[in-house]
Amino acid sequence: QLQLVESGGGLVQAGGSLRLSCAASGRTSSIYDMGWFRQAPGKERESVVFIRRRSDSTYYADSVKDRFTISRDNDKNTVYLQMNSLKPEDTAVYYCAAGNSPGATTWQFDYWGPGTQVTVSS
Repeated sequence: QLQLVESGGGLVQAGGSLRLSCAASGRTSSIYDMGWFRQAPGKERESVVFIRRRSDSTYYADSVKDRFTISRDNDKNTVYLQMNSLKPEDTAVYYCAAGNSPGATTWQFDYWGPGTQVTVSS
């Protein structure tokens, strides 16, 4: 069983930056595709960014392109989300996820962390 724990959330002013981390334990995370999702109050969970197990492919939501960057260190079983130029609309609980996607054009996530709050003030 894979366990995921996010960290790095907090309060930041608009235009600022935060780096989220997701530490995996229980199994090596290098065999999983990893991703970040977020959910704002009163809204549905949305996809933010994904990365393949070998870092050879990524997906970015249009709303975060050119501002957020996902990376992973498989030796440390950790995935990172660098968030720059933050906007108040980025305020949400951010969740880390992992999974074995069934194909090269699909993404599937089976394991989830408890989430970390990111609040961007205007």
